[in-house]
Amino acid sequence: MRRLILLVFVAILLIFPQNVFAQIYMTDKLITIDIRAQTLNAWEGGKIVNSSRVSTGMYYTSTVKGVFKIYKKYDLQNMKGHYPPYEPYNLKNVPKVMYFYKAYAIHGAYWHNRFGYKVTHGCVNEPVAFSKWLYDWAPIGTSVYVY
Repeated sequence: MRRLILLVFVAILLIFPQNVFAQIYMTDKLITIDIRAQTLNAWEGGKIVNSSRVSTGMYYTSTVKGVFKIYKKYDLQNMKGHYPPYEPYNLKNVPKVMYFYKAYAIHGAYWHNRFGYKVTHGCVNEPVAFSKWLYDWAPIGTSVYVY
């Protein structure tokens, strides 16, 4: 596990300029989302403090990759949209919504249990119990690294 973490840090150093690396990893709290593994890790003080399987975007509605910050939070929010070729959706009372880039958010999902699979319209879905923990743990301004 330590070797994997070290490899991730080295890869980030090689991919991103030094100032971006410092911007993400010198913060106290960090959320990392691994699209390939469909996992989310919550980091504090350089250590993983919690993690969960998640669901990210499908082929035509993939989750955006990059380094972001949580900029808005809602305890509950209604969400609707239509992204062809997929069916439209209209979800009421989506729990623990945290926006990190434009309309991309990390939030709880009560309507499915397919965590570990790419099933969303671009958002990062997480189990409701985990979403409550993450929402309380991560303040606005928390760094989010999606890769």
